[in-house]
Amino acid sequence: MESVKRKRRKAAVNQSDCVACGCCVKVCPMSAIRVVRGVAAQVNEDKCVGCGKCARECPASVIEIREVEA
Repeated sequence: MESVKRKRRKAAVNQSDCVACGCCVKVCPMSAIRVVRGVAAQVNEDKCVGCGKCARECPASVIEIREVEA
C-alpha cells in the first residue's frame, strides 16, 4: 500500500526583496518569523502554521504561502 503524502501550508519570504520592516513578526500568532541581522525576515517552518497573516500584512508583498509536503 502506498503512503499518502499530505500537504501543509507554509510561509516563504523572498529575502532578496524583503525590507526587514518587521510587520510580519508583529502579526505572526506562532512567533515563527524573525528579522535576521536587520536585513530580511526568516520563517521557522517548524513553527509556521500557514495562516497567511504575515503575507497579508507585508507592505512589500514578498511573503507567499506555499503548499509543502508534510
